[in-house]
Amino acid sequence: MSSRKRYAEEEAERSSKRRKATSDQAEIEARLESLITRVGEKSTSSLESNLEGLAGVLEADLSNYKHKILEILCICAIELPEKVTVYTTLVGLLNTKNYSAGEELVDMLIKQMRDYMKHNEWEKSQRIVRFLSDLINCHVVELSSLLVLYQSFLDASNEEGVPQVRADFFVYAVLSSLPWSGEELSESKGPDLDKLLDRIDKYISLLSNALQHALPPFTPPPHTDECVYPIPRVVFRLFDATDIPEGPALPGSNTINRYLVEDCLSRILQVYLDRKDCAAQLVGFHAKNRFPYHYMIIEVVFSSLFNLPDPANLEVFHASLLLELCKLQPGFLPQVLAQATEMLYERVEHMNLTCMERFIRWFSHHLSNFQFRWSWDEWIDCTEKEPEDAKPVFIHEVLQKCLRLSYHQRLVETLPDKFEPLIPKEPTPVFRYIDEETNQIPALPISRKLIEAFKAKATMEQVEEILNQIPGPKKEDNSGEVEEAANPLKIDVFVQSLLFLGQKSFSHTFSALAKFHPLLKKLGNTEESQIFMLRTIRDLWQNHQQMICVIIDKLIRTTIVSCPAVINWIFSEHMRVHFTEGFVWEILHGVLRKMNMEVTQLQKELEDVKHKKSDEEDGETSGEEYAVSNTASESQVEKLQESYEAAQSEQKNLFLIILQRFIILLTEHIVSCESKGTSFQTPWYNLSIQRLEQIFTLHHKQVSKYTGTLENLLFSSDTDQNLLQVYHRFCSLRA
Repeated sequence: MSSRKRYAEEEAERSSKRRKATSDQAEIEARLESLITRVGEKSTSSLESNLEGLAGVLEADLSNYKHKILEILCICAIELPEKVTVYTTLVGLLNTKNYSAGEELVDMLIKQMRDYMKHNEWEKSQRIVRFLSDLINCHVVELSSLLVLYQSFLDASNEEGVPQVRADFFVYAVLSSLPWSGEELSESKGPDLDKLLDRIDKYISLLSNALQHALPPFTPPPHTDECVYPIPRVVFRLFDATDIPEGPALPGSNTINRYLVEDCLSRILQVYLDRKDCAAQLVGFHAKNRFPYHYMIIEVVFSSLFNLPDPANLEVFHASLLLELCKLQPGFLPQVLAQATEMLYERVEHMNLTCMERFIRWFSHHLSNFQFRWSWDEWIDCTEKEPEDAKPVFIHEVLQKCLRLSYHQRLVETLPDKFEPLIPKEPTPVFRYIDEETNQIPALPISRKLIEAFKAKATMEQVEEILNQIPGPKKEDNSGEVEEAANPLKIDVFVQSLLFLGQKSFSHTFSALAKFHPLLKKLGNTEESQIFMLRTIRDLWQNHQQMICVIIDKLIRTTIVSCPAVINWIFSEHMRVHFTEGFVWEILHGVLRKMNMEVTQLQKELEDVKHKKSDEEDGETSGEEYAVSNTASESQVEKLQESYEAAQSEQKNLFLIILQRFIILLTEHIVSCESKGTSFQTPWYNLSIQRLEQIFTLHHKQVSKYTGTLENLLFSSDTDQNLLQVYHRFCSLRA
């Protein structure tokens, strides 16, 4: 007994030591990660002394934790690009103390860069190029080997049979890294690289005797059809030197200093996704005293918001970030932000439509946080312009969005009287079956019966019995049998009465739709009847755009109406009066996003099932068990494959409908204007052609899959050249 007890106690002690050792190791690794990731942040000690001390700590731990230390440094080089010079200096100090550690880190970075390129993560691979470029200043990388790396990138740009965007990336990767290596290259390799950049801190001279490494040979991965390269990007400029009243001078638009500062500030926006952390990092930028950083921060935030095809972050992130910046710097940033808003408003006539819509959404959100106070009197001149001009359209859409965040009377009281034509109407329903003067409408008594039945919580059968008192048109099917056709009056009276009763809130409306979902499905059993239903909703809520958007979104989600029906309704004659209004395109893009998400989700599920099936085939399973499992897997794959192909076909059909309707609509307009001898480039045409461009811009990934079909069916040589130019510009993004 005693020996058994002693053995149990010894085993327990050994287990305890093992657990303690594992815990101690985890604690040390966590401490190392904290030390490395936080270096360069605000501290009472100088950055030089912190780096020297950290290098000493890391050297002492290299014997036991080399892989972990190098892994953390590699992650920091990629994920914290705003501190690139801090980490290259740290690597340089570490390299003087342990040559092999420096060599292994360089090899790890090169391997990681190749992997990123293979997986289309071009931004991260570009950060590694910059990091390697700055390592020559710390005498970690040989200058000649860096030039070989640059040369391999330029060789890749000269490959034949590859897209232009691939060549653009490799050229840009070299150019964007020159600010970090330009000085050494200029001094050692002649006047071709004469862009000097003073980024070397005084203590780097301590590294002059360090051993240097040659970069391993690197050949960019070959181009394949699966490669997706970054699309061209427009450099955003808002301010110039004349816009800055006092303080440090703003670097010129084409100077390397402007590029470097913007790049660092942009990286902060990408890395710090919490608005408070991001705002603190922006206002605490280490070089803020060298340039008018309030102006450049605002410029970079708007550049991120207006980035096409998608903003760098969520739109609401930019709005909340600007609010946080105004709180942190109340004496400066609100004034700069107001100046930027005024400048953007003055340029709104020349602004890309997608960017203008983002500007509208941000500005309305911003106003809602400041009680809708603004220097409205300075914008009164827009009330004298034509309603289709850019500035009145901008103000009207802003007020439409403000109405969603406030209430009508508040806007009426806040804005000057001259803005009355641009203020949206009071968002009340236009119910055609309530006015006593409409007694001549045949369905008025039916509507009243329906409302009474709704209030009495009648069953669906009782409601349908009342509704069937409206006689419907008949039609013969292919077999000669007579069946009831779509009945616009029945749809109108039921939908108007139901939604009118649920007008109090979105919740009341949703509850009504849910209760009578089967009856709505029955009434909307054809696309024609669904379009009637959508017309009825628009007629009832014509003064409440948000309600139209929300109801239609709900009808799509509950499959009461189909996506093609919504698209055809938008392009119908009934909606021509609203064709250029923002809410219409909010609905259309919402439909496309839902369809795109469905296709993406089904594709992912199909790939997961195929991968699981492949794993099962490679695993050790008995014959009988494998046969049962394999049969089930094959059935599941076939089912998902059918669903995916059906969804993809519907997606393709939606884009074909939209683009075909655009071509018909715009071609008719052009022909009509030419026959009258007038210019077709009217405000309506300019807005509509930008809507066509917007389809290609916002859904470029999906549309690019169907370019062959589009060229065969829609964008042929017979298509008007003005429309073909839009399509060719889209295709050039991936050429």
